[in-house]
Order: sequence, then C-alpha cells, then structure tokens
Amino acid sequence: MLVPKKVKHRKWQKGRSKKRTVETRGTTIAFGSFGLKAEGAAWITSKQIEAARRAITNSLKREGTLWIRIFPDKPITQRPPEVTMGGGKGAVDHYVFPVKPGRMLFELDGVTAVKAKKAFTVAGHKLPIKTRVVAK
Repeated sequence: MLVPKKVKHRKWQKGRSKKRTVETRGTTIAFGSFGLKAEGAAWITSKQIEAARRAITNSLKREGTLWIRIFPDKPITQRPPEVTMGGGKGAVDHYVFPVKPGRMLFELDGVTAVKAKKAFTVAGHKLPIKTRVVAK
C-alpha cells in the first residue's frame, strides 16, 4: 500500500471541507492516452487506491502502462474503541488523499480505448466517488 516514507509532521489537523470547490491542479491527462477523472469529492484511502490499481492491472492482464496520479500523504488518526474522552489525539491509523471534483486519478497508455474503458470502469467501482473515463 501507499504510505509516506518520512513526514515532517506525524499528525495533522483535520481541515474543513470547502463545499462546491473544484480541483485546479492535476485535471488534465499528462502522461497517458486515457484517464480516470474524479466527479465528486472524498478522502480516498491508500487501500482504495491499491484496490483500484489491482483491478486495472488484472483487467488488462498487465498490458500497457499505468500511472497513479494521487498519493495519500494526509495522516488520519483514530482512538481505540471504548476509550473515554481525554488522553490526547489517537495514533495514526491510515493515510488518505483528499480528492476534489476534476482530479485525474489514474492514467493509461499502450492499450485500446475499449480495454481502457473496461479497466477504468472496474476500478471506479472500488473508489468511494463517481468517476469518468476521459481520453486525450
């Protein structure tokens, strides 16, 4: 799974969700010919990214080249179950990437349009947001 090797700050503050915002960076296809674009906003965990990556590679039988355009670097902490209030912030449980609408998640090259669409459709079902397949 995708986890940062080294971080400047081990625990982050949550941050507030800004409603009705769209992504301004990473919105176009930069490497491949086909892309999977986010239509909604959510925190995508490293497990979900890995599940989508596996779905794409299995669907394509390891054919073509895949680029993962997002990396989960936001630490999410969690307290153990049935622990009373107080006692500080919990330990880092997992990492997420905050996705806004318009962000390019994955890119593919070296495969046909039909295969790319099928692979991205399968991968989109593994993610907690609506996605769209786009071509260059």
